[in-house]
This record gives sequence, C-alpha cells and structure tokens, in this order.
Amino acid sequence: MHEMSIAISIVELACQQAGTAGAGRITRVEVEVGALAGVLADSLRFCYEAASRDTMAADSELVIIELPGDGECASCHGRRDMTEALALCPDCGGIMRPRGGRELRLRAIEVDD
Repeated sequence: MHEMSIAISIVELACQQAGTAGAGRITRVEVEVGALAGVLADSLRFCYEAASRDTMAADSELVIIELPGDGECASCHGRRDMTEALALCPDCGGIMRPRGGRELRLRAIEVDD
C-alpha cells in the first residue's frame, strides 16, 4: 500500500511548512490527485489519518481534489479523456499516451496560530 508512504510525505511536508510559518496546528490539507496517479482516495484518507496522529496535523481535514486523466493517441494524435494509464484510442486503436492526470501535489494548508 504505497498510499501510506504518500500520506507520511504529505504530513511531513505540511508540518514543515506550517512550522516554518509559526503555526500551532494544521486544520485542513488540500491535495490534488490525478486519475492516472495510481492513488486510491479512500486508502489515502485512511493512511492520512494514521500518519497525522501525534503531529500538528492530527484531526485535520484531508480534502482530495481529483483531477481527470487526459491522453493523446500516438498514431492519430487525437486527445481523449483517460481513466486508466494503459488505454487504446477509441478512433484508431493506437496506444494512448497520458498527458495529464498523473499529478500528486499538496495544494493548500490551513492552520491555526
């Protein structure tokens, strides 16, 4: 379950940034996750709760903003939405290359002083 290592990294980064800003407690963390990032939102929420325990992010709200997958066909260059990292073009059967949807980034942190 790689979601645990992702959750730990999110908590560490959020705590580092909040500490640098002189915050006392993190109340909310927003994360952008692409549809092709290979991250299960429910697993990430569960792992975040465990990873944030006994940190300044304990009991904070994790908001996951899901971003759509986007790809381009290697053969006909058509752009299409993608829900899986490996897909065939519905028009010509060529291999789709992911162009967007692999993002995984910390978007925002809300804190109390």
